[in-house]
Amino acid sequence: MPADLVLCETTTVIHIGAAIAALPVGSVPGAAAYYRDRLGFSILHEDAGFAIVARGGAEIHLWHASDQGWRDRPDFATNPVYSGAESFLAGTASCRIAVDGIEDLLNELSARDVLLHGSQSVGETHYGTREFHAVDSDGNLLTFYSRAHRAGMDANL
Repeated sequence: MPADLVLCETTTVIHIGAAIAALPVGSVPGAAAYYRDRLGFSILHEDAGFAIVARGGAEIHLWHASDQGWRDRPDFATNPVYSGAESFLAGTASCRIAVDGIEDLLNELSARDVLLHGSQSVGETHYGTREFHAVDSDGNLLTFYSRAHRAGMDANL
């Protein structure tokens, strides 16, 4: 045991829950409608600056990248991100969503014309997943994947 590691008694158990993607969008109402109408998500919450959408066990938070102040900042070239909500951030994020029934989802989303160009089939990766890619209305990348159970792969990935 490292010398700087101190074990202490505790009565609580720490449990880390699910990580939730928070994607920047140009228009929260427009993006929420896209997730509902084109990607099959339900809208759990929506206001002008923030929305929560969900489908199955996946939840995504959409936030309004609305800061236009960067356009007039003299230090933009050296300090482009100042507030963290600059409008140019919309469409620059990605998330991965675990799926059972990946072929069926591919067929569903293919009919809705949301697949990333060139992602017309489920591909297998060298790191043990089968996946395809879609984009939201702002261009954020959504990778839908399932585990490809192969010999030698860690089942807990």
